[in-house]
Amino acid sequence: MDDTRGTREPPDTRDRSVPGATDADGAPGALALRPLTARSVVLSTLLGHHPPQLPARALVRVGALFGTAEGTIRVALTRMVAAGDLEQRGGAYRLTDRLLARQARQDDSRAPRTRSWDGGWEIAVVTTDRRAAPERAALRQAMAALRLAELREGTWLRPANLVRPRPSVAAEQCAWLTGEPEGDPARLAARLWNLDGWAARARLLAAALDGAAGADGPAERFTVAAASLRHLLTDPVLPARLLPPDWPGAGLRHRYDAFERDFQALLPRYAGD
Repeated sequence: MDDTRGTREPPDTRDRSVPGATDADGAPGALALRPLTARSVVLSTLLGHHPPQLPARALVRVGALFGTAEGTIRVALTRMVAAGDLEQRGGAYRLTDRLLARQARQDDSRAPRTRSWDGGWEIAVVTTDRRAAPERAALRQAMAALRLAELREGTWLRPANLVRPRPSVAAEQCAWLTGEPEGDPARLAARLWNLDGWAARARLLAAALDGAAGADGPAERFTVAAASLRHLLTDPVLPARLLPPDWPGAGLRHRYDAFERDFQALLPRYAGD
């Protein structure tokens, strides 16, 4: 699921905090979740559906779970087609190629492809001079998708434990090296990523998904699941020996997978099948 931004409807101001969760400091409180607009609901539904294509009536009925009027969903669909996010074929709406790539990244975040780690690190050093702002932005986005962290301006690295292709922008702008850091690699990992902060939010989301599983309607669980998948996209997926104890990444993936199975079983009812 995703909350990709573009043309937006007015924000939904309904309270979507989840009772029983705690804040990032571990104190009692509530997990503040980003509200899902009509556009967010459509994208989240299609990004989580395989193949990513549904009739308008299904998207309208999913929107109704959030109290979103049919007209609001249909306006969002029209705007998304105009913006190039969706294409319409025979009464159904499907993701365009750009968002299909986003779906692939989300699928990968749920089941990252890893390999045995021998202690080596991937290192990317920018070698292109006088890059335009769009080129710099494209590289930064590519590096985030590759789950690399920036040590300093123009130098990116991570443990070499992931299996994934490198986009052309990363190959064109960078020289790629392998090496091993001096000193404690776990300390370097903690410097590159806010591991404690990521873990704290992952635990909040896992608890919220557990709490929402018993709710009468799926809307609350849908909202928490969308936030969970966004968070999984930022998991550095480090080797176990570089992570703090009881790393919650696998647990959050397990809970999201359970939601996805339940939602896919529910969706035919809203599609009118």
